[in-house]
Amino acid sequence: MEEILKKIEQEFEQNFADAQAQAGKLEELKIKFLGRKGQLNTVFKSLSGLSQQDRPVFGKRINELKEKIEKKLNGRLTALNERVSKASADRRPENFDITLPAIKKDTGSVHPLTQVIDQICGLFVEMGFMIVEGPEIETEYHNFEALNIPLEHPSREAFDTFYLENKYLLRSHTSPAQIRFMEEHKPPVQIVVPGKVYRPDATDASHSFMFHQIEGLLIDKGITFAHLRGVLSVFAKKLFGEKTKMRFRPSFFPFTEPSAEVDISCIICAGRGCSVCGQSGWLEILGSGLVHPKVLEACNVNSRKYSGFAFGLGVERVAMLKYGIDDIRLFFENDLRFIKQF
Repeated sequence: MEEILKKIEQEFEQNFADAQAQAGKLEELKIKFLGRKGQLNTVFKSLSGLSQQDRPVFGKRINELKEKIEKKLNGRLTALNERVSKASADRRPENFDITLPAIKKDTGSVHPLTQVIDQICGLFVEMGFMIVEGPEIETEYHNFEALNIPLEHPSREAFDTFYLENKYLLRSHTSPAQIRFMEEHKPPVQIVVPGKVYRPDATDASHSFMFHQIEGLLIDKGITFAHLRGVLSVFAKKLFGEKTKMRFRPSFFPFTEPSAEVDISCIICAGRGCSVCGQSGWLEILGSGLVHPKVLEACNVNSRKYSGFAFGLGVERVAMLKYGIDDIRLFFENDLRFIKQF
């Protein structure tokens, strides 16, 4: 062991003499002799093979050599840094203005979709909702069957998604997270679920195979459609302005009954009619309805005792309306010129 340590010390002294004028070389020596996989650590690990009498002796010897090497390297590096600093100061012109602004560095900004998600979730948190997240890789049961969408149901085609092995898939909506939450928590339930969803849609100005959703769920005793209307009315006015009007149109979703599409008065033309709203004066922003009894029963919730409502909206749709963006693909092209506008 002593011969090994002497050899390491001799090798260091030789390397140190060759590299003492170069900071980069000195740093390399630090790694070579003192690093986690350096020579001294390797020798230190071999102490376990020595006798109990020799271990403390050579352990002390290794530490002494380590301190010696550290002292030499750190001392030389400090001297080199001081020399560089002095040389830089000597070269500085007397009329150098230290108040000149530094070179501006690019700073990041929050993505517009993240801004909208935070704003929407914040509004619902103010109304007592809790933010919940779920996995993006889901089972067929949580993505379809538990939401009253059996294999033979015609509406399943609209929610079809990307399949993986063993009946796993990329979720086509954030509703599976609601199912998982109800499986683990008894009513009352009051949650919003933001996240990415995936559908095999052809990409164009208004469609993408990946987009973001925020869904809400409230389960309790005596919940009616009036509660749903009240919550969404507050949400729409907080997000789009107090003058925003709202209307419900009958629709169909397998997991709610009755179901409704929700429109707001066009925020571009104030309801007078324009190209954005198709001259109708209304913009569709989300789907909603009372939770279907079969969905409650799938989560072991007594549908005769509890009722509730659910709603879901596309974040990109809201962001496009809010910021006047006409192409959904701009959100995902990673163009800093676009991101910095927000």
